[in-house]
Amino acid sequence: MPEGLIVKGIGGFYYVETADGIFECKARGVFRKKQITPFVGDRVSITINENAENTIDEIFERKNNLVRPPLANIDRLFIVSSIVDPAINTFILDKLIAIAEHKDIEPIIVFTKIDLDNCTQKYVDIYNKAGFKTICCDNTTGVGADEVKTLIKDSVCAFTGNSGVGKSTLLNNIDESLNLQTAQTSKKLGRGKHTTRHCELFKIAGGYVADTPGFSSLDIERCEIIMKDDLPYCFREFEGYIDNCKFKTNCSHINDKGCAVKKAVDDGEISQSRHQSYIQMYNDVKDIKEWEMK
Repeated sequence: MPEGLIVKGIGGFYYVETADGIFECKARGVFRKKQITPFVGDRVSITINENAENTIDEIFERKNNLVRPPLANIDRLFIVSSIVDPAINTFILDKLIAIAEHKDIEPIIVFTKIDLDNCTQKYVDIYNKAGFKTICCDNTTGVGADEVKTLIKDSVCAFTGNSGVGKSTLLNNIDESLNLQTAQTSKKLGRGKHTTRHCELFKIAGGYVADTPGFSSLDIERCEIIMKDDLPYCFREFEGYIDNCKFKTNCSHINDKGCAVKKAVDDGEISQSRHQSYIQMYNDVKDIKEWEMK
């Protein structure tokens, strides 16, 4: 049976790229019975039928997946945040980073609309210090697009962030043949309209990229939850401090006595804004029990 990559899913149909071309397929009924949904990015085997629908017969093991957007086997997550219009939201940015870390996806921070504000560097410093690759892009001139492009090669990548931050414009700057639809930020709502209606992988720059519908904070909270015991390990700058806490097994890393993480925050070794995001995420999940997630 031919094997391939699901590059688009829409209306119950999946488009699978194989060595012999792209085939429109339906998932076999057994997946529905097992409550398994094929995702864009899945590696699959298919049957090509002459007088019937082509079918997806097997979904190979995933190394990771996101529920929203529905993507599998992602190597890099480009988290796009504008500095202004809409204004940067460091909590949403930090939560997306934590989700990527939790899923073993490499997060790349992309700041856009740098031409509209002069405070970009302070955010670059925060995330560079935390150990993340950051790229500054001016979508009006194309500055930064080539740097993003080099990181796409040989990878399956997703671009995400709140609506209106310039994801589609950035992708158009990387490969103008994409001609992805874009929209102006709504002055009334202070955010962009969702211009991407389905998830699809585009083959560009020697790799694959997905342009995905914009996240809202509600989408994230509903779909991706990191339990409190796992959360500290999703903040990479906490590494090296966690094991030095006085009460290692039950330190929340907030205001606990002898907490090495909190001391590092007080000493300026860990960003205050990053730690505040951690506290908010911790408080959001601290009362959730493991059995409630099953």
